[in-house]
Amino acid sequence: MSAEGRQEERGGTENAATQRLSADREGISEAARLLQRGALVAFPTETVYGLGADATNGRAVAGVFAAKGRPAFNPLIAHVADLAMAEGLVSFTPQAHALASAFWPGPLTLVLPRRSDAVSELASAGLDTLAVRVPAHPVARDLLSAVGRPVAAPSANPSGRISPTTAEHVLDGLDGRIAAVLDGGACEVGLESTIVGWDGETPVLLRPGGVAVEALEGALGRPLAQHAGGVNAPGQLSSHYAPEARLRLNVEVPEADELWLRFGDGPSDWSLSPTGDLHEAAARLFALLRAADAASDRIAVAPIPDTGLGRAINDRLRRAAAPR
Repeated sequence: MSAEGRQEERGGTENAATQRLSADREGISEAARLLQRGALVAFPTETVYGLGADATNGRAVAGVFAAKGRPAFNPLIAHVADLAMAEGLVSFTPQAHALASAFWPGPLTLVLPRRSDAVSELASAGLDTLAVRVPAHPVARDLLSAVGRPVAAPSANPSGRISPTTAEHVLDGLDGRIAAVLDGGACEVGLESTIVGWDGETPVLLRPGGVAVEALEGALGRPLAQHAGGVNAPGQLSSHYAPEARLRLNVEVPEADELWLRFGDGPSDWSLSPTGDLHEAAARLFALLRAADAASDRIAVAPIPDTGLGRAINDRLRRAAAPR
């Protein structure tokens, strides 16, 4: 097999260095070509970097699970260029249309009944639903338009580890296991998307994320039910987003050997937000966790308000601190 052929099939077994592509027209075109030929490409979204594969290519989707070491029962999100592409894959209800109209493109994923066999069943872990999202990042949107197909993309990191918000983070975990990373700079939101599904007519919060629950409930005119358990959407494993270091939460006075991630407590290199801004804290969370993990084997995190984006931040922190 030629070197180009090996690169096209790279999905967790190839040891060649991963290409780092610029997020210009040429780089986006190359990334799209690689995806269309079955290769794995990491790309920026407004939330975190995603590890993309052609969602219609079962072999490529299997490569995502292999590269990440991701359990096959943990479904993926199909990223699409627009609402029309999403409507070709899943069945929308009036409530789902209301949320898509209000928050797409953006950090919201909807889990809806499949209406097409185009997407590999592996992407939805054998479920009769599919998670879909229209990202807001201009590089992601240009890439999806160029590919012309849905792109299955979990976070571009080894399964269970801290999610990547820069191309360098992607390379730290997956260099040599994927074909390329499209470098679009740091992610603006910094937390994965909020995920909403339905139990009959009842909207259910499956994962808090980049869209605040309060905003979703305002758009729907009703409260969201809470997820009752089981894995029916991405990001629901009890241990996830985890550093190597021991992580202790809601700490107001750290121990002597703990590196303390502060919040709203004035300037500090280790502050999620010196001014107590939850949007800033969300954008800095994963990068600061990575830096703290490299600097210490014990990390303490100050209390974070459990409202707005704070709910998603606390969700990620609880999963990061869960026993492994």
